[in-house]
Amino acid sequence: MTRTKCETDTRGNFSPMLKLVMRRLLFSVPLFFFVCSTSYVLIALIPGSIAQTILGINATAEEYEAVNRSLGLDRPFLERYLNWFSNALQGDLGNSLYNSEPVSQLINQRLEATFSIIISCTLVCLVFGVTFGVISALRGGLIDRLLDGISALGLAVPNFFLGVILVQLFALRFSVFPAIGYVSLGESVSGWFHSMVLPVVTLSVSGIAVVTKQTRDAMRDVLGRPFIRTLQSNGVPQRSIIFKHALRNAAIPVVTVIGLVFVGILSGTVLVEGVFAVPGLGGLAVSAASTSDVTLIQGIVVYFTLIIISVNLVVDVLYGFLNPKIRNS
Repeated sequence: MTRTKCETDTRGNFSPMLKLVMRRLLFSVPLFFFVCSTSYVLIALIPGSIAQTILGINATAEEYEAVNRSLGLDRPFLERYLNWFSNALQGDLGNSLYNSEPVSQLINQRLEATFSIIISCTLVCLVFGVTFGVISALRGGLIDRLLDGISALGLAVPNFFLGVILVQLFALRFSVFPAIGYVSLGESVSGWFHSMVLPVVTLSVSGIAVVTKQTRDAMRDVLGRPFIRTLQSNGVPQRSIIFKHALRNAAIPVVTVIGLVFVGILSGTVLVEGVFAVPGLGGLAVSAASTSDVTLIQGIVVYFTLIIISVNLVVDVLYGFLNPKIRNS
């Protein structure tokens, strides 16, 4: 009888979460289709010609037409799109128009560097942002004003400008960290860490500022609620009130901001990878755009879209764990 009751409770707890995940996944399908379709149209409107990139500016019109024909670019736009989309649903993103290498292979080679940056940045923003936000909410006064000023400064300084300053200071003047390049985690853990410090700091400063302000405001709101005063009057330890009750209730807006920070870091890699010469998706996107390699650009858009959809799904699942009303709605 005890086992049956536990199994029933387990099913009761996870069934709403499963429904929440399924709803979000079903919503993601039309979103994925819309983003891919819109991006394909917009990419096709980008000025430039892959034939001109391959042959140069001195080729004849017949030679340009021959290259376009060999690449299939002479076919109607709708036919090209439907052919690409049907292949993409099967996991085939086509070949690069510039060097004929499989798009998936080119992108997968860059995933480790990009994921190393965005995951490290997100963790740094989460740890430092929540810590500073809680301290600011509890202490107030000079500490609060100091953290508020630092947060404003972090939001005001552009990422690429901060990156250049860090390179000048910690790479060129003091030679503490390498100025450019990326060392694979499998190759050397210490080398990976040293190659990650400057890019991660560059992208994390503004994210820490955002998370700090959101955590502080959310914590202040929760600490002012009646149930907190009730807990205090009942003699509940302050540490338990802060971490078990207040921080948990303040977590939903913080989780929302963390998801937005992750997306912002993902887009910020385009510039930062260029500053630090990190071979990631951002640099690949810039290279593909400069060569008018529309197939490769579209493949990168697909990867970015799937990453963002996955992050949104994780955020929704965390909502469900933190707030039963959301998973039961």
